This record gives sequence, C-alpha cells and structure tokens, in this order.
Amino acid sequence: MSDRIEAFVESMKIRPTDRVLEIGCGHGVAASLICAKLRCGLYVAVDRSGKMVEAAAKRNQAFVNAGIAQFLQSTLESLDLGEQRFNKVLAMRVRIFHDQPDLAKDLARRWLVPRGQLFVQYDEPEAQ
Repeated sequence: MSDRIEAFVESMKIRPTDRVLEIGCGHGVAASLICAKLRCGLYVAVDRSGKMVEAAAKRNQAFVNAGIAQFLQSTLESLDLGEQRFNKVLAMRVRIFHDQPDLAKDLARRWLVPRGQLFVQYDEPEAQ
C-alpha cells in the first residue's frame, strides 16, 4: 500500500460518523483505508473510468455489502448526487485540480456541508 496515500488519509482525521466523498477513486486504495475507520458514516467514490470503479468496488466489496461504501462512474463536472452532502471531500492526483484548480474546487465544494473540509493533493505519478 502506498505510504503517500496512507499519509494523506491520516491527515484527514476520519471519524466513525464522517460522510466522505472521494473524487477519482482509482483502484480504491484510499477507500479501503477510509472505510475501515467508518462505523455509521458513509463513503461515496466517483471516477470517470468504469474500469477503475469496477476495480475499487471489487477491492472494497465487504464495505459495499455493509452499506458503508458506494462507487459511481462520473466526472466531477457531471456529478449529480442529489441532496447528499459530505463533511469531507478528497481528491488525489485528479488532473482537473491541477489544470483548472479554481473550477475543480468550486465543483467539489458544492457537495460539502457548511464548514466541511476539502482535501486535495496533486503530484505527477512516478514514471514506471
């Protein structure tokens, strides 16, 4: 598991009752770390890639079955979660936060409750 992801999730100080939205969930590594801390909270993840959503949901099937986690295919720009709001929203290595940071933050903040927290980290992946 990535030390970078672990450190990022730890910095969020997840509480058992948190409602967390992850934008760009990838393979679901952060999802596993976050959901393990939730008891009666909720984790919702979105990713533009159906392949990533499928991989993340499979990795976190126990949390999905327990009703703690949901994985959805969507872009941030077209995301529609109805009346759902979250006290923590995170995005790691989501390109729009690098290319259009003001737009991306505005789009993400619409899903936050008042005084909710937005956690963003962007760096280029290491060349393989």
